[in-house]
Amino acid sequence: MHLRIASLATLVTAAGLAASTATGTALAAGTPGQPPPPATTLTSTPAPAKASVHLYVRDAFFVHGNAVTVPSRALSVQGVVTPYVAGQSVTVRSYLGRRLVKSDRLRVKPSPNGRLGVFTERVASPSLGVLHVRVRHEGTASMRAFFNQRSVAVLGTGAGFGSRGAFVTLVQQQLNALHVWVPVTGVYDQHTGLALDAYHRLLRRGFSQNLDGRTVSALLDGRGSFPVRHPHDGKHVEGNLGRQLLAEIYGAKVYRIYPISSGKPSTPTVLGHFRVYRRTPGYLPDGMYYSSFFYTGYAIHGYSPAPDYAASHGCMRVPISDAISIYNWLALGDVVDVYR
Repeated sequence: MHLRIASLATLVTAAGLAASTATGTALAAGTPGQPPPPATTLTSTPAPAKASVHLYVRDAFFVHGNAVTVPSRALSVQGVVTPYVAGQSVTVRSYLGRRLVKSDRLRVKPSPNGRLGVFTERVASPSLGVLHVRVRHEGTASMRAFFNQRSVAVLGTGAGFGSRGAFVTLVQQQLNALHVWVPVTGVYDQHTGLALDAYHRLLRRGFSQNLDGRTVSALLDGRGSFPVRHPHDGKHVEGNLGRQLLAEIYGAKVYRIYPISSGKPSTPTVLGHFRVYRRTPGYLPDGMYYSSFFYTGYAIHGYSPAPDYAASHGCMRVPISDAISIYNWLALGDVVDVYR
């Protein structure tokens, strides 16, 4: 009995010593009289952002859905990175086939709302071929790697009667964009020659159905417009005898432009404000084709020839190939304004 009580006392005394030792150790680890510091929490490094880049080619043209351009014409390639992460750069390399044309390291800048990153590269192809613009981000601690590219066909600008292909289609599209009427066929035909003649007149560059480098540059730059003089006449046509052009117009908006041959000096075309009062389809005995009369015997009509100078008996002649298009646009009562 005495032995059991002694043993229990010994265990209690040992437990108290252990507790006292543990408390003393904890107090020693901190500032005297203060509780021990909190345990340290380990944090993991954020994973790099998964990003994508979309490329937009500005200043290129599209033929049958494909981006095209011509040699030495500058292109602007804009990249949009999603999301924006500060401090990122991309490498932009442009190749003509396998030949490196240009290489740049560009900083990705924030968009106005700060959610997207943007960068812009300017590049021009020195010659024909396919221009590939490739963008690469190598990956950093805050953004993963990404890659994208865009390709643009670089077309030759030499074309003449009988030529066909993407460049001829581009020329026809640009003429139509400037409201010079021509069917988009991809073939350099009579319609194309007449439209180019009208375009040269629009630019006051004389009379020519040929396509030279200066004309190509003007077309691709979108230069040239018909100066409307009577915007309050609603749906009407204007015959500008100084430029030997006829324009179909809605108010101030030009719809289509055609070359004409007005009255020669001995039989000049009447000037003034008129209305279509009679329309005659098909041929008349004197060779007039699809005629819209606007003053006594004066009419807008097809005729062969319709040369690139004033040669008629007073009417506004148009090429046979343009006559039906003009006739179908005009209606009885439409205004015809004629001036120099």
